[in-house]
Amino acid sequence: MSTPTVLFVCVHNAGRSQMAAGFLQHLAGGRVEVLSAGSQPADQVNPVAVAAMAEVGIDIAAEQPKALTDSAVREADVVITMGCGDECPFFPGKRYEDWVLDDPAGQGIDAVRPIRDEIRRRVEALVAELT
Repeated sequence: MSTPTVLFVCVHNAGRSQMAAGFLQHLAGGRVEVLSAGSQPADQVNPVAVAAMAEVGIDIAAEQPKALTDSAVREADVVITMGCGDECPFFPGKRYEDWVLDDPAGQGIDAVRPIRDEIRRRVEALVAELT
């Protein structure tokens, strides 16, 4: 079986999708290709999301928000959206999931930790399915 590709998409590609990508890269250990993007990418990754991930030993500080492209969606086997609504392109034959998660934008670390932990739980289940 070829290596599956997962694309995480949220509006700004600065919080939820970056944390999910960080967890998937860490937990899958190269068995899954990981992409992330945003429909309206921010200038930088949310520093509170970076701090929350650092607490669990995952460094996403060097990541940069990326714009969502049709080619990224075409490349992906699984597209996981996190609050981008109608702005997420749809291509037949792809597996789509919508993860309803609070947005960490503007939140303090105490509010971001439970979001991070829920993302980790979902990514662990995804790794178990895909590998």
